Amino acid sequence: MALDPTLLAWLGLVSAALSTVGYLPYLRDIVMGRTQPQRACWLIWSILGSIAVASQISEGAMASLGFAMVQVGGTILVFAMSIVCGVGRFTRPRDWFVLALAAVGLLLWALTSNAAYALGITITISLLGGSLTVVKAYQEPQSETLSTWITFWIASALAALAVGAWDAVLLAYPLYLLTLYTAILGAIALGRMRTRTACIPAE
Repeated sequence: MALDPTLLAWLGLVSAALSTVGYLPYLRDIVMGRTQPQRACWLIWSILGSIAVASQISEGAMASLGFAMVQVGGTILVFAMSIVCGVGRFTRPRDWFVLALAAVGLLLWALTSNAAYALGITITISLLGGSLTVVKAYQEPQSETLSTWITFWIASALAALAVGAWDAVLLAYPLYLLTLYTAILGAIALGRMRTRTACIPAE
């Protein structure tokens, strides 16, 4: 049964608004010098995210599109800030391999007129890169802003609901982010438990 279009529109608006709010603590920390984004990572994520949004638009995303656009817009903004406030080079040797895979996805999209190829390759690459953040969140839970990831998790869940129907291509991006954010939150929780346990003196 199709959901009310007005409800879907509201879910999309709320998910986009929450996604915007989620970026604010991270951007604040960059300005205050507490966070120094890695330039190459945010450049790659900006490119991959832009491809994902383009594929969503091509496949007819409506209510859930605002969330995806805010996510990518925030990523591009962080990259722009990293030019001045970040660390590292803009590209590393392995980044060229990632860009080559993204180019393959775009080529397949151009040859077949099927955006699912570009989206699938983009999500796969992004998920592999996201695993590094999961490991970091477990090893250094204090280095992650918990409120940001909780807000992103809620926003991605609402964006998935805003799709309003079972459409694998349109659901792929918000569900991918929901999975990634769940893993990051789990890693933070486990990392904090590990830290507390290590601080308890043995009897």
